[in-house]
Amino acid sequence: MLRESATFDRATIADIQRAAETGIYDIRGGGAKRRVPHFDDLLFLGASMSRYPLEGYRERCDTDVVLGDRNATYPLHLSTPVTIAGMSFGALSGRAKEALGRGASEVGTSTTTGDGGMTPEERGQSKHLVYQYLPSRYGMNPDHLRMADAIEIVLGQGAKPGGGGMLLGQKITERVAGMRTLPMGVDQRSACRHPDWTGPDDLEIKIRELREITDWEKPVYVKIGASRTYFDVKLAAKAGADVIVLDGMQGGTAATQDVFIEHVGIPTLAALPQAVQALQEEGLHRKVQLVVSGGVRNGADLAKCMALGADAVAIGTAALVALGDNAPHLDEEYRKLGSAAGFYDDWQAGRDPAGITTQDPELADRLDPVVGGRRLANFIRVMTMEAQVIARACGKAHLHSLEPEDLVALTIEAAAMARVPLAGTSWIPGQAL
Repeated sequence: MLRESATFDRATIADIQRAAETGIYDIRGGGAKRRVPHFDDLLFLGASMSRYPLEGYRERCDTDVVLGDRNATYPLHLSTPVTIAGMSFGALSGRAKEALGRGASEVGTSTTTGDGGMTPEERGQSKHLVYQYLPSRYGMNPDHLRMADAIEIVLGQGAKPGGGGMLLGQKITERVAGMRTLPMGVDQRSACRHPDWTGPDDLEIKIRELREITDWEKPVYVKIGASRTYFDVKLAAKAGADVIVLDGMQGGTAATQDVFIEHVGIPTLAALPQAVQALQEEGLHRKVQLVVSGGVRNGADLAKCMALGADAVAIGTAALVALGDNAPHLDEEYRKLGSAAGFYDDWQAGRDPAGITTQDPELADRLDPVVGGRRLANFIRVMTMEAQVIARACGKAHLHSLEPEDLVALTIEAAAMARVPLAGTSWIPGQAL
């Protein structure tokens, strides 16, 4: 009888054979593919007798959020707690960046530049634009800092905490090279740490520098990849961050080494309660806002993040899918690339038939930014409404009123990570009964 090995399954054998044939490691996007505890392992306790639900047709459930009111003169007032994560022009086409701006603006939320600077298309179509300040400093422009609505200092990403960015040469066109001051057609590997500081004391100085550049008007975010979350969040908050962005290992838009994606960092579900605990101990929970990203896919995930203590979420992979990535009607073209619709993750290759993760003019022209923006706006509306449905069922008049008491876990691992009871019991693993 044929029996597949659990240790050397077909995917592992294929990886070994590919490495033996090529002598190079595998690079891809799409985030971790292994099964890790995630939001599907949590359930809500809807109201019935001991709790009173809200009537969806007559009673409001608000979704607005303010980000960055700790120090900034002009914090971001968003209509929904669903924001768009940082994805660079270079990794994405100019039309894709424009579509993200259009979709976010239509629903009253923010989008983020990513590495490599700000494009006119993106700024022109984004009501709320967050400017990422990365170790590479590619495309960094003080005038663009002032043009942005918030600044996000990136210390790490969920797909590769401790690692730098990667943009392969086939996507370094004349325009991308000009914005980043790089040679055309040469692989770009960003630094893994900022060049002008070595620790949290220096981060505090950098935050103050950015505040001075922008006249204390703009909120300053700090983005970290989920690893030593408890300590990193405490240090970021003490350094003066207005908002902390926490990216779990399911974060998937950064193309990097497969071994990095699958074996570095911790799941979003495990990181979020640690971040909340760190802020609570400093007396800063809800004062320093917490934005969570990494594997957020729908309104249920959004509601669960809110219940565990987040102020907002950021979506990346889901936003690309909403624009049209991995669309079924492109299956034949994906198969020509050795993949298939629903499986395509070679975003670094620049051959995306959807015209999203490419710099090829002919492919990029396939994406209509108006249509793409409308699709993204529809998706965010649905996510928000789904979360409202859940919140009302729990008797809550605002998404931020959801709390851990509204949740139970299906597995011991998820219960321990999320710090909520195992379903049907009052037991939270790791905590005294």
